[in-house]
Amino acid sequence: MISHDSSAPPPAGPVPRRWIVWCVRLTVLWGLATILAPLATVAIVSLATRETYGWIQWTATVANYRDIWHPLYGWIYLQSIGLAAVTTGGCLLLGFPLAYLIARAAPHRQPLWLVLILIPLWTNFLIRTYAWIVLLRTEGVVNSLLLHLGLVQAPLSLLYTPSAVVLGLVYGYLPFMVLPIYAAMERVPRSLEEAARDLYAGFWTTIWRVVVPLVKPGMAAGSLLVFLASLGAYLTPDLLGGAKTMMIGNLVQHEFLVVRDWPLGAALSVFLMLLALVIVAAVRRLDRRLVA
Repeated sequence: MISHDSSAPPPAGPVPRRWIVWCVRLTVLWGLATILAPLATVAIVSLATRETYGWIQWTATVANYRDIWHPLYGWIYLQSIGLAAVTTGGCLLLGFPLAYLIARAAPHRQPLWLVLILIPLWTNFLIRTYAWIVLLRTEGVVNSLLLHLGLVQAPLSLLYTPSAVVLGLVYGYLPFMVLPIYAAMERVPRSLEEAARDLYAGFWTTIWRVVVPLVKPGMAAGSLLVFLASLGAYLTPDLLGGAKTMMIGNLVQHEFLVVRDWPLGAALSVFLMLLALVIVAAVRRLDRRLVA
């Protein structure tokens, strides 16, 4: 006979539905608090006034939003948008072929290629940026190699230039372009490309007329991620561009830590967020038109 222990606790039943509902509510409230509270703080500080020695005077004013349209800042805005656009174009030119090769590779090799794409993200961004300094400086690896091969007579000025900033940004944000395009390209049947070739379409015609239209959502998502991240970049322009290349992120840092004008820095931050929202809305509207 099988004996039953009457002292054993009864089996646990299903979790009550109301507990799950309250856990979800608490999670949502915590997320909203951690997101909205810092944004609200920045917005409130942007309406304050800076005192003589950098302290904040809680007198409401919109003067900070008028000051962000100073002509000197306008050049920084244009430079930031230009560098972000060039970075996005560079990532797209490199990311599309990479994503295509990974998506069309053998299934057992695709995880390896994806890991190789993601490996740089496992390393601290500051360390990776300093690695580019070692490569690009006057006595760095690139100039030493060029001098050793006799291709140049004097070291090239590679560091502290807009080109160095773009190179660092493309290197840093390339995975954010490759992954969305790869995800979209994996859903494109290979039979469509085979059908296009059976109809005497060349390789480039097949890519342009068949593959590109079907992966436009992935290209748009990757371009949006790279552009917004590059637009607000701070570390790469600061280390690879020096004082010659200032972007909006560097301007915000300068106002907060150097000038100690927190209200103006907060107004610049709010302007950057609004600019990002406008860009996202424009891309979504354009994407809907292309799909329609």
